[in-house]
Amino acid sequence: MSEYASFWDIPGMKAGVITGDVAWNLLKFAKAKEFAIPAFNCTGSSTINSVLEAGAKLGRPVIVQFSEGGSAFFCGKAIANGKKEAAILGACCGAHYTRNVAPAYGIPVLVHSDHCAKKLLPWFDGMLEADEEHFKMYGEPLFSSHMLDLSEEPHDENVSICAKYFKRMAPMNQILEMEIGITGGVEDGVDNSGVAADKLYSTAQDTQLVWDTLSPISEKFTIAAAFGNVHGVYKPGNVKLQPELLDSFQKHMEKILGVPKPFFFVFHGGSGSEKKDIDNAVKFGVVKMNVDTDTQWAYWEGLLKFYKAKSGYLQGQIGNPEGEDKPNKSY
Repeated sequence: MSEYASFWDIPGMKAGVITGDVAWNLLKFAKAKEFAIPAFNCTGSSTINSVLEAGAKLGRPVIVQFSEGGSAFFCGKAIANGKKEAAILGACCGAHYTRNVAPAYGIPVLVHSDHCAKKLLPWFDGMLEADEEHFKMYGEPLFSSHMLDLSEEPHDENVSICAKYFKRMAPMNQILEMEIGITGGVEDGVDNSGVAADKLYSTAQDTQLVWDTLSPISEKFTIAAAFGNVHGVYKPGNVKLQPELLDSFQKHMEKILGVPKPFFFVFHGGSGSEKKDIDNAVKFGVVKMNVDTDTQWAYWEGLLKFYKAKSGYLQGQIGNPEGEDKPNKSY
């Protein structure tokens, strides 16, 4: 992929949602050129539009992704979710919405589902059913990729369940993201803030297990290996990232395979990270970086600033600094 000057030179590249070989080649291009594609958690059309607008302004590809909780929120809290029906519906609605509007923004977009723990597998099953139906009709899955996060389970169980699902995804040429080693902090109602420190760091043996199990199925998998990552934003010094671990994982497998940097890594807990850690992680094979807390704050801060600037017009439907009979509908 290093032979291409721009991601637009990749065969089949287009504006809108990309899948299969085109999506995978974009990740290959990112690794070759040492950059990561940002992935933003979205909860509705307004947040999807914001991500697409930002990508369009920069002229760069983006990843629109949905967590289980964000998916359920997308279609409304009034819908039952005991069997993950709201989460399935919301994620699929979000994917279809993105497919319809993304071409108008003129950039390539991947549609992805975020952390799926073992207890959320019915959600994953429902999305895969939608993928398979979409594949029958259009020759490609609804989603570009999915993430299985079974990092709380024993490693052997984690990887074996991933392999089972990956075998189902591979005929659709779909990308799997998996996590080995735990990302700390709190995300989408999952609290890993009290996890043992050693669980925040993967090992070369962990990533080799993933490679040995998944690579015979398909090349299209990425690993969210833990190198001290924590969801959320914290004071400097509280989070001890060790991106050099990713380099050691790459070199370990390079000795075995004779191929430089074979892994495609994902950086979770990207919000609030220092630039040097981001740069090093990307240099060591990170091709996707998740952002959530920073954009949650940006969304709220925009509302806060507007309220502060226009508070005199937001105290009632009628009456403002220009007169007690003046309407406030336009605010």
